[in-house]
Amino acid sequence: MGQTITEKIFSQHAKRDVKAGEIVRVDIDMIIGNDITTPISIKAFEESGAETLARPDNFCIVMDHYIPAKDIASANQAKISREFAYKHNLKNYFDEKDMGIEHALLPEKGLVIPGDVIIGADSHTCTHGALGAFATGMGSTDLAFGMITGGNWFKVPETIKVELSGKPAEHIYGKDIILELIRLIGVDGALYKAIEFTGDTIEYLSMADRFSICNMVIEAGAKNGIIAVDDVTKEYLKERAEINGGLRDEPIYHYADDDASYIKTIKIDVANLSPVIAYPFLPSNGKSMEEAVEDDLKIDQVMIGSCTNGRIEDLRIASKIMEGKKVAKHTRMIVTPATQKILLQAQEEGLLKILIQAGAVVSNPTCGACLGGYMGILGDNERCVATTNRNFVGRMGSRTSEIYLANSAVAAASAIAGKLVDPRV
Repeated sequence: MGQTITEKIFSQHAKRDVKAGEIVRVDIDMIIGNDITTPISIKAFEESGAETLARPDNFCIVMDHYIPAKDIASANQAKISREFAYKHNLKNYFDEKDMGIEHALLPEKGLVIPGDVIIGADSHTCTHGALGAFATGMGSTDLAFGMITGGNWFKVPETIKVELSGKPAEHIYGKDIILELIRLIGVDGALYKAIEFTGDTIEYLSMADRFSICNMVIEAGAKNGIIAVDDVTKEYLKERAEINGGLRDEPIYHYADDDASYIKTIKIDVANLSPVIAYPFLPSNGKSMEEAVEDDLKIDQVMIGSCTNGRIEDLRIASKIMEGKKVAKHTRMIVTPATQKILLQAQEEGLLKILIQAGAVVSNPTCGACLGGYMGILGDNERCVATTNRNFVGRMGSRTSEIYLANSAVAAASAIAGKLVDPRV
């Protein structure tokens, strides 16, 4: 019996053939922490008696949740990570001078390589599967174990195969594909499973779309999401290498065998897919755009950004829709580019001018609004259309507020209309 991509990556790292269900101990290629989760890892690291990192160049801290600090508590929390980074002379430490949301910044820096095993103390670490890597979120103490030993224990997950067919129509993006999948299988439909995305649709998807898809597999309970490397991936890696003076390591490409074993196959007809809107209070509560517009929902705030949809492609989509128009009088709009590089590129392309003239507030890269930390907290009974990944009760502020997850085109069009609308009409 053949192997899935995830099984092949674990076999590569275990230095023997492995199958789903086996428990293996493997070395980790990149360990990722942030300003919220790393202090807990540091505490566990120091309490263990460890003095040095097992693989210093494979440990990365990205300050992205509450940076710049929003209050004294977050400032003191950030200080713990800063002092640790300076003490250990971390090569891959990213703070305000070179900031970005971790799951956008690391691929941008050429630090995520096909064939990697990556762990991060953040649930959306699964984003990096878009580059043909195994990437998953783990707890802060699991991170500490990796910091101390250079590796960790894993149960090799079974794989669900998702076949995507057809060319996406106008204003259909990776966000719609993943929201449709979550609608179909539910928030627990892939518990501790790998989701391998295949099909002819893949060739039409940009890297931004692929990152969005893999980013949200955790919202179906998946251990990881993964897309095989193709020409689009290779071109992206080539660009990263040229910009950064090389990649972190040599990529290893893995492809599923024809006789690989999957626990199930799910088919999605992307050619006939409409924009999908996830209603409160679960990402699985999806409705088609046609259904959603019938509800005639007034919107108080629109947020474009996050590790899901804060890339340059998202800002281009929004700017094209908003050029020469204004955000509705009763609606606020926040745009959060995912990295400083994206922010600068948007400025060079004139996108920021369009968005600001339309009435949007453009912030520094931060996770703040997405997790209800700062930079866009929702008040009682307010509604928000967001390109983020979660719409749980109280996720972005008040427990009576509502979040509607959507793609960037829907978000931009809704900001102008002041209500949830279809960008295609």
